[in-house]
Amino acid sequence: MAHQHSVKKIPYKTLYRLAIVYTSILAASEVCAEENASLAVSQLVDEPAINSSVKKQQSSDTWMEDVVVTASRAEQRQFDAPAAVNAVQMNPSYIASPLVNVSEMTQLIPGVQIKNRQNYAQDLQLSVRGFGTRSTFGVRGVRILVDGIPATMPDGQGQVATASLTSARRIEVLRGPLAQMYGNAAGGVLQIFTQDPPTGSKPVFSLSGGVGSDGQYQSQFSIAGGNATGGGLIDIARYQTEGYRDHSAAERTQINTKLLIHPSSATRITAIFNRFDQPEAQDPLGLSHTDFNNNPRQVIPNAITFNTRKSIEQNQLGILLEHHLSSSDSLNARIYGGTRQVNQTLAFTTNGVVDLDRDYKGIGLNWSHKAQIKTLPIRWIAGVEIDDLKETRKGFDNIAGNEGALRRYEDDRARNTDFFTQIDWTLNERWQAITGVRFSTVKFKVDDYFNSSAMNTSGQVKYSHTSPVLGLVWHANDSVNVYGNIGKGFETPTLAESAYRPNNQPGPNFSLMPSKSIQAELGIKMHKKNHTMDAAIFETRSQDEIVSQASSGGRSTFQNIESVRRRGFELSWKAQWKMLSTSLSYTFLDARFTTGFINAQGAVAAGNRLPGSSRHSIGAEAEKRFSEKINTAVEIRADSKVYVNDANTDAAPGYAVVNTRAGYEFHMGDAKLFLYGRIDNIFNKNYAGSVIVNDTNQRFFEPAPKRRFFVGLRTVF
Repeated sequence: MAHQHSVKKIPYKTLYRLAIVYTSILAASEVCAEENASLAVSQLVDEPAINSSVKKQQSSDTWMEDVVVTASRAEQRQFDAPAAVNAVQMNPSYIASPLVNVSEMTQLIPGVQIKNRQNYAQDLQLSVRGFGTRSTFGVRGVRILVDGIPATMPDGQGQVATASLTSARRIEVLRGPLAQMYGNAAGGVLQIFTQDPPTGSKPVFSLSGGVGSDGQYQSQFSIAGGNATGGGLIDIARYQTEGYRDHSAAERTQINTKLLIHPSSATRITAIFNRFDQPEAQDPLGLSHTDFNNNPRQVIPNAITFNTRKSIEQNQLGILLEHHLSSSDSLNARIYGGTRQVNQTLAFTTNGVVDLDRDYKGIGLNWSHKAQIKTLPIRWIAGVEIDDLKETRKGFDNIAGNEGALRRYEDDRARNTDFFTQIDWTLNERWQAITGVRFSTVKFKVDDYFNSSAMNTSGQVKYSHTSPVLGLVWHANDSVNVYGNIGKGFETPTLAESAYRPNNQPGPNFSLMPSKSIQAELGIKMHKKNHTMDAAIFETRSQDEIVSQASSGGRSTFQNIESVRRRGFELSWKAQWKMLSTSLSYTFLDARFTTGFINAQGAVAAGNRLPGSSRHSIGAEAEKRFSEKINTAVEIRADSKVYVNDANTDAAPGYAVVNTRAGYEFHMGDAKLFLYGRIDNIFNKNYAGSVIVNDTNQRFFEPAPKRRFFVGLRTVF
């Protein structure tokens, strides 16, 4: 049976609350976006009539120059980016943290919550402006890219754990309407860029190791070298832990390799190979509110009885190509492919062992052209992206943690085909307009090999959507930029959310509609001497939002509801004071169901808060350098209470935790060494680091560790 869904129009009048409505869209391919960005922008800035304030900013305040590419697909300073986007610049050799989870590096980004579940069987919990909060495992509603290659599959489900932080050099998070230009399920965009090989002829080696509470062990080794014609890098990192809770041990090994080749001055080829191997991660499951209060380290008996756990093995190869046809035209392309094997044991008998064997691949191509209209620069990009996922899914009974009888056997497939175009036009010295559109088609197909012809549940469905974005930027003066954006986006159900139909009916639920949204934001960026400040207000209205319907015996079903509203305010501030630097971020998020509905919990009233989201979030940091060799810092993270279900009948209490870290840099011959240590949760607070939204068994709470220590040593030579 086949279905086709056309997206309904949403009235633009819902956006009247924002005073200025204008957008930035830069729909270029993720392909080699970072590699070609520097040349594209340098040529654009060299145009004689380009904004004079931008020119001045590029020659001063060098301490502020956080480079980003996510918002515009071209490299530029964060201050000049026409959207709410933040970058974390990284030098892994001098970071006082284990570099295991992305959540370690993103606590000061407003509008973003990346929570460590302390459960390596379920990945991190990632949400942006309220998108992604309902995910009980993995990441959905937020697009993830690593070196321009998607870590989000065509159905919108992704994982961030496979990115190697020990070889990263920048993390970016884009919020708001511009994210829609990245396609399906782009409530926000997280990009991670890894280091390029050095151009010096002498190889560079790095070696690190660390130990911490709860049996944590971390080690890393890398070697990199090259010259003007090419180079290579290989980074190997290993981490293992006994876990804060009982039955939560895990170990993983990550390999990241990168090869750069310059066959000519006009051509650059990058080949990237990644491997992620997590042979076993025990799953402690969630706790009830009572158990969480009484003993947060405990595990429920079913986790032991069924030996809940997950193993993952992923291998991926990608090739990125950049070729400059002329000073005005360039082509960029990507091709990638990978395999992912997952075996997961769940806490019930029937169909309680899941075996997934996934193959995925994709290609992309875009053309970029620069010109002038009355001496003012204009740039446009046009391209296509095709991504494909094929997954063989088998389900077995769980007999005391072992595979029993076969209960499910099918092939699931998802494919997206997207066309996009973008125009970036400098109207005059102070004003810049951006417009673009993305045409997306997403297809699902299920081939059932388990059931007989009479009960066969094979089927397919197609979703289509057009995502326009419009924007305007006002460079008010050398210290102030004002921007506004508006755009339409969509989010299909994932294959997992479509897996079951309501009322125990057989077959996938292809009657689910994609969620559609209109996003708008208005923001201002200011800097003066040693201070920077970014602020933004935003509102999103969604129709056909996908929410939980029921769950029983491992079968979770979902439904569409009429509307959801997300709106809020973001603020970030940084300052530099001689040997002291300070940072502050604040997010206010009001995310609500605006219409009532019925699910397994009963009636959900209009006005209820979206579970999994904090109304108030604060991150703060003060770092003091006592000399060029010694630095210390204090970190603070505070979140208000988080509702755990749609009915808002229970919530994780708000909390505030304080961490501290210190580092000492010294030399031994040609080797540079960095000794560091950190203490997390200094005051030994008991709090829920994350929640399992709408858990049927009322086990919503995933405890965060109490006071925890970690020490390490990094060496570069």
